[in-house]
Amino acid sequence: MRLGYNGATTMTSSFETDVRIAGAAGFDALEITATKLDKYLQTHTLADARKLIDAAKLRAHAINSIEQINARDAVTREKVLARTRAISEWCRALDCPWIIAVPGSTPPGATWEQIRDETIAALRAMNDIAAPRGVNLAFEFLGFPWCSVQTVAQAWEIVSAINLPTAGMVIDTCHFFAGGSTIDSIKAIDAHKLAVLHINDVEKMPRENIEDAHRLFPGDGVIPLKEIIGAVRDIGYNGVASVEIFRPEYWRRKPLAVAKEAKAKSKRVLAK
Repeated sequence: MRLGYNGATTMTSSFETDVRIAGAAGFDALEITATKLDKYLQTHTLADARKLIDAAKLRAHAINSIEQINARDAVTREKVLARTRAISEWCRALDCPWIIAVPGSTPPGATWEQIRDETIAALRAMNDIAAPRGVNLAFEFLGFPWCSVQTVAQAWEIVSAINLPTAGMVIDTCHFFAGGSTIDSIKAIDAHKLAVLHINDVEKMPRENIEDAHRLFPGDGVIPLKEIIGAVRDIGYNGVASVEIFRPEYWRRKPLAVAKEAKAKSKRVLAK
């Protein structure tokens, strides 16, 4: 697999810093944090961003993310579609194939069938904007108790029902573990629909208490990474494995040191 660097791993750093350290640490691909690119584009152009990425010898793989995509209120839905238009143009300029799309919280009283159908409708509407611009959507479930889509099986049910070549999904090892996904659920996925594997680890604690801040470098925690990565490889996936760690402790360290440690530990885990 190619190694990717996700800007959440150094969330308090700038877009420019993420590009620089990912290149210096020897990553292959970059997952761009959308809010960082927002700030960068206040004083720079997309052409400037492309030059930075090219100079670092990286490929932009995904922009992360558009959130609350399956919200029921009309105002949020319109914001999601407007954001899809904007980020699709960014992707086209940066030769970036994927936008990551994230579900919102579970509406009171909603059934799984309602959540599934509303999420499918939202992703189809987003696809109508992104696909003509040559951009794909990667749906990422979140394994936290509040989220409306928490498991690999649920995400795959949505993505397979959409059945479009421009709609795929993400597996994040933290969300896989926190939400109680199973190895068997990975076996059902078409590898061509897996846009990216987010790799990370977590502290030992009850799964229902896990939050983003409890993430660790791959191999430093309790997630069965060997089994998850093995299952992903078994379905034929050989794409990008991207390090995504929302840990404030790491954000206080020197960014390049974090990137280098993230790469070394990710390579060690992937080699197993």
